[in-house]
Amino acid sequence: MSAAAPALPAAPATPSAPGTLYLVPAPLDFGCYTQTPLQDALPDATLRTAARLTHWIGENAKSTRAYLKRVDALHPLALALQEQHITELPREVHKKGDHGGKGAAVWDARPLLAPALAGHDVGLVSEAGMPAVADPGSSVVRAAHDLGIRVVPLVGPVSLLLALAASGLNGQNFAFVGYVPQDSDERAQRIRALEALALKTGQTQLFIETPYRNAALLQALLQTLHPNTRLSVSSGLTLTSSATRSQSVQQWRQKPGGPDKNTPAVFAIGA
Repeated sequence: MSAAAPALPAAPATPSAPGTLYLVPAPLDFGCYTQTPLQDALPDATLRTAARLTHWIGENAKSTRAYLKRVDALHPLALALQEQHITELPREVHKKGDHGGKGAAVWDARPLLAPALAGHDVGLVSEAGMPAVADPGSSVVRAAHDLGIRVVPLVGPVSLLLALAASGLNGQNFAFVGYVPQDSDERAQRIRALEALALKTGQTQLFIETPYRNAALLQALLQTLHPNTRLSVSSGLTLTSSATRSQSVQQWRQKPGGPDKNTPAVFAIGA
């Protein structure tokens, strides 16, 4: 009787191909009194992609779930809302940014991408607009590139570009400078420096503020800028109440007014 043939060794497991990191835009109505219908602010293809994702990296798990609940009303989620895998960015990243500049948080984003390395598609989302643009997330995107993970930005609203387009200021040469200082003296100094740069180079300067400080920033701009400098303020972008006012500082002073303390706004100055 012949001996049984020896068992063949098991084939080595084939490593999973990494998933894709999708940059998923969110509507611009976070924290506003009213919300824009999701299908009016985001393309259907973006919403369908968001609906099939089950792994997320976001600023805040609660706001991410609130966004996914709105998506689910249009396109059923691939995984129940309570079962979605949501990882929050570290708190210091929210406060200091995560691009490695002066004062930015220093941390390794690669562990957040473990699901992508295991073959899952992952969504990066912020509370409003495009993640990693005027919001945290650039370190996650950079880590994805370093790990060989495909990065795909989806189509959606970007408040900075909407405000720039609506301002009538130079759209060929512009810069986003983030927030200006809160201290009144430092803020005035920074505004003067940005104005000088805008007038010398023709480069439009864009910046933002926490909504409840909108009025304080507008007042500082009107007190500090030269009368002939052009100031544009866009608020409630993509909302039915969306408004942009772009006039000389002198005209602003003659007829004051601006965004309320609950509506996000983008400020821009130029020649």
